[in-house]
Amino acid sequence: MPQPVILSDIGKVLIDFDFSIAARRLAQQCDHPAETVLTLFDDIKGPYEVGDMDDAEFVRQGMALTGFRGTPEEFAAIWCEIFAQNEPMHATLSALAGKLPMHLLSNTNELHKTYFLREFAIFQHFQDGVYSHTARCAKPGEEIFLKTAAQLNLDPAHTFYIDDLEANIATAKRLGFRTFHYSFVKHPQFQAELDEWLAAQGIG
Repeated sequence: MPQPVILSDIGKVLIDFDFSIAARRLAQQCDHPAETVLTLFDDIKGPYEVGDMDDAEFVRQGMALTGFRGTPEEFAAIWCEIFAQNEPMHATLSALAGKLPMHLLSNTNELHKTYFLREFAIFQHFQDGVYSHTARCAKPGEEIFLKTAAQLNLDPAHTFYIDDLEANIATAKRLGFRTFHYSFVKHPQFQAELDEWLAAQGIG
């Protein structure tokens, strides 16, 4: 039987994020209010997350668009310091350590990836990952799921995929993954369905 695997999204699953934290801090060092400053990133955030722009260019354009008066290092820190670990999920995954492989699949960028892999213990449970900025494609498109299955040698029928966005879940279901549409308040339901799936896979 193929190896059972957990494949997880990152934001709003393993870690929470709140861009309003960045908005308030940016507003203190530019002439745009916190309520609207993030809209200035609308045209560059997408290209950055699919690898069409590197970190330095994103920071340069972000500073130019906002009129940010701090340093590039300060801008990068503000962009990254928006996350908090999902402790119930950390407990769930800690109990499974060493029992089956766990991998990541996320629409993200290099600044955020480097930051959260370094800062949060929950990522110690994961062996590998596929990220939109290096795959050069993004969810909910099928291409990134197919690349992930090939790169990580996954059998969708034996892969439990977790994501907070319905569109991403729909693509994964269509490709044959076992899925769970996650939210923080649904963690007990997630735990029950994961336990049931693990038992069916012969993992106690």
